[in-house]
Amino acid sequence: MKETAGPSGLEPVAAFCGNCDCGCPQLFVDPAAPADRRIVLTDDFGQRVQMSADQFADLVEDAKAGKLDGAAQS
Repeated sequence: MKETAGPSGLEPVAAFCGNCDCGCPQLFVDPAAPADRRIVLTDDFGQRVQMSADQFADLVEDAKAGKLDGAAQS
């Protein structure tokens, strides 16, 4: 996963494609945002989801535990 520059003020964490510059889904931290909106996930359609670090930590924990595996199946 290649990190690419994000919108102004956002610190890139990960890109979920990395094979192009087509606007792949990306994960950012917005240090200027309120704590409950600091984690930013963008999609390749220009939409954003913002959440707290605690919410993101719960998501990561669920992913590590395999709870999201079914959603990743095509």
